[in-house]
Amino acid sequence: MSILSKLSFKDQAFKLREQTVLDATTRLLASKGFDLMTMDDVADGAGISKPSLYKHFKSKEDLATEVMIRLLDGALTYLDGLEETLGGREKLESLLEWALRVRLEGGLPFLPSTSPQVREMLTRSLRYVQRVYKLHKQLQGMVEQAKRAGDIRSDLPTDVLLYTYYSRTCDPAVDYMKDYGRYSDDDIVSHMRAILFAGIAG
Repeated sequence: MSILSKLSFKDQAFKLREQTVLDATTRLLASKGFDLMTMDDVADGAGISKPSLYKHFKSKEDLATEVMIRLLDGALTYLDGLEETLGGREKLESLLEWALRVRLEGGLPFLPSTSPQVREMLTRSLRYVQRVYKLHKQLQGMVEQAKRAGDIRSDLPTDVLLYTYYSRTCDPAVDYMKDYGRYSDDDIVSHMRAILFAGIAG
């Protein structure tokens, strides 16, 4: 039984409306960015009044932080669902595909890389920092596992490989291929995987 099904009807409606707000915020962050997004934009995007929005979130800083926490939870949940028998490189490839597909659907805002102000805002949230650390440690372990297996280059430092991996999720080439290259989402995911793993293959 899901957590949502255990809640009262009123609480379920509140939670569902909260998810709608976060969906609208994600779309706005991906399209307009943090600085240009307003609470009015979010209320309009979610189809609710501004007073109702403030019952859920007090500021756009709170909204953006919750969006990033939800995204990190999605990544961690995806990794937890992978077969334990998969190797490090296979897990890395699978997670990259997941992240690229989320991005292509407009669900991957690049907040941490947009400005020092946004990074400082996010790092003030213990819940955000805990999830970032947990995901980073899991990915670090996968890189090390893949290096030991000879599936990716062992002559490069682990953090270099990790930062290269992270950068592929926000590579502007994805936008160019989607907007101007007439490629399907499947094509884009396939090409981006090939670009990354051909370069770091063992």
